[in-house]
Amino acid sequence: MPDTARLRLVPSQPEEPRPKERRPAEPLWREVLGHRLRALRLDKDETLAETAGRAGISPQYLSEVERGRKEPSSEMIAALAGALGTSLIDLTEQVAHDLRRLQAAAAPARIAPVAPRGPGAPRAQLSLAA
Repeated sequence: MPDTARLRLVPSQPEEPRPKERRPAEPLWREVLGHRLRALRLDKDETLAETAGRAGISPQYLSEVERGRKEPSSEMIAALAGALGTSLIDLTEQVAHDLRRLQAAAAPARIAPVAPRGPGAPRAQLSLAA
């Protein structure tokens, strides 16, 4: 009887589950917008009723927008910006700045590697593609 090699299946070991990198949840646009609108209103020392009246909405709705509970339409955001003495583009830039600041604060601190120095240290080479 000839000697033949036999293959045998070996059950594989289950892989160790890799911990998922959890990124902090990004703040919602409507919440950051609401905080910015409230800050603008308070800077002007206005009540909800005063600002809401000029924007043509109810004070209750403005309160919900400021608390991030309602997602206002672009027309409503423009009306609120006008009622607070700013433009839609300025308000949008302020909210974008707030979002960047919040994102930077939530990001884990990263330490940049320090390049070795001295006579034996490798030199970085830069090249430009045409």
